[in-house]
Amino acid sequence: MRAFSVLGVVGVVACGSSSSGSGAAPGDDASTGNDTGVTVGGPVPVVGGCSIFPPDNPWNTRIDDTTKFPVHPQWATFQTTMNLTTHLHPDWGDWSTDHYGIPWQTVPESQALVSETFQYADQSDPGPYPIPADARVEGGAGSGGDMHVLVVEEGKCLLYETWDSTASGSGWSCGSGAKFDLTSDTLRPDGWTSADAAGLPIFPGLVKVSEVTAGAVNHAIRFTMNKSQQGYIHPATHAAGDSNTSEPPMGLRLRLKASFDTSSFTGPTLVILTALKEYGLILADNGSDWYFGGDSDDAWTPLMDQLVGDFEKVHGSDFEAVYSGDISTAGL
Repeated sequence: MRAFSVLGVVGVVACGSSSSGSGAAPGDDASTGNDTGVTVGGPVPVVGGCSIFPPDNPWNTRIDDTTKFPVHPQWATFQTTMNLTTHLHPDWGDWSTDHYGIPWQTVPESQALVSETFQYADQSDPGPYPIPADARVEGGAGSGGDMHVLVVEEGKCLLYETWDSTASGSGWSCGSGAKFDLTSDTLRPDGWTSADAAGLPIFPGLVKVSEVTAGAVNHAIRFTMNKSQQGYIHPATHAAGDSNTSEPPMGLRLRLKASFDTSSFTGPTLVILTALKEYGLILADNGSDWYFGGDSDDAWTPLMDQLVGDFEKVHGSDFEAVYSGDISTAGL
């Protein structure tokens, strides 16, 4: 689970998944669809009829070209604080039993709007939001964790995310909330947080079981580190760290080294490892070292033993940070 050291303001994400929370899928065949509401069509993930941000968005940008994305000049310093002997941990799983991972859903454009109250209203986008009364809450209602709610509104292609979410009367009481226009690359204001400490949307960075079973994850993946510096790299807009500049900034991009041998891996592990080489990781929040995020879906159940075992063989030392922009402290 993610640990917050600051506001829990939430970012809105790309157009959504099915109402059951079965995720977004990338595409190979533009004419192909499936019963989860996911359209397979081209390299940009499409959900509920909406592209998950434009093709040039950082989430959809490959970073395996070393001429465009060279190794970060401060990587030798950052890695001294990043516990490189720690292995990757897939931070997702089933919904029905463990409520593990982050659930999400799509709603039609006709979904009724309801009111929200926010503890941190100064960094939240005001309601009303189209959040159903029975929306799935991360960890389960009243679980006491981050309790994120992620809802994609079809048609308008807006995604709404709330943090510390509790159904209250006809609406919701939340720690914070935000929305993103999935047709736009517009960022949150510099200095503003989101559901993740980096001020990023959560949804585009989740590994979805539907895209893994479809055979490709065509976007960057969110991950957490216990320690980070008080600085960020766009598209991140916020930091929740300390003054130690040896620690990684929020928004730092990492890729699995091209030299990492994937020949012994198969199935869902190989799909995700390919994404880690092509699109990499984005530091999105403070939390357990080298945990990377996915959705909450019962379809993960038969896959998890293999995934957990395989990713014990992949360590922080197998990655390298890339330069994708300058570190900023604006608005902090």
